[in-house]
Amino acid sequence: MAIVFIRTAIIFITLLLVMRLMGKSQIGEMQPFEFVITLLIAELACIPMADTSIPLLYGIIAIIAIFILHQIVLLIDTWFKPMKTVICGSPAVVINKNGLDEYQLKKNNLDISDLIESMRVAGYFSLDDVYYGIYEANGSFSALENPDKSTSSLSLLLIENGKADKKNLAVCGMTQDEIQSFLKEQNTKLKDVLVMTLNSEGRIYFQKKGEKYKILKTEVKREW
Repeated sequence: MAIVFIRTAIIFITLLLVMRLMGKSQIGEMQPFEFVITLLIAELACIPMADTSIPLLYGIIAIIAIFILHQIVLLIDTWFKPMKTVICGSPAVVINKNGLDEYQLKKNNLDISDLIESMRVAGYFSLDDVYYGIYEANGSFSALENPDKSTSSLSLLLIENGKADKKNLAVCGMTQDEIQSFLKEQNTKLKDVLVMTLNSEGRIYFQKKGEKYKILKTEVKREW
């Protein structure tokens, strides 16, 4: 028991020193390669702590080797900037002056509900609350706020990539017939709609695939 405790303490101190040397990004939001390194270090640390038949030195050498590889990657990133895009990826502008960028969303394996969730976390509750929305290389969401932002209620996602959200339609009290009637007024079909949201003030964010978004108003006020 005492041997396991001592081995664990040694690994803990080694990990603490290595993580501190790796910098603050290992504690905060990490780049993809840093996340992989952190997972590897955690796995390498567990093995010699739990299995006393494995020499403790093996675990320490493996952890130090990962640290050295981390430093090499950082040097390559500093000396040869194109490698940064290969290793870490690049920011993706998913909202621009025309609305949602369907290509960037698909390229980054994101759907519109993911984007809306990220916006809510950032304090934006309507898609037009921001001029530009960017997913950084580390996965965090950044936004340039629309100075004319006037949204004071929650928007519900009614149509996403050509599919109606029946649950949200029920919440806001809209029927399939009402949706179809609205789409007919816009001279479009459900399958051609990229996104449609509605807030309780009757404000609609509407964007067809391949086109610029529109802000529309309905006289029907809804509560949710």
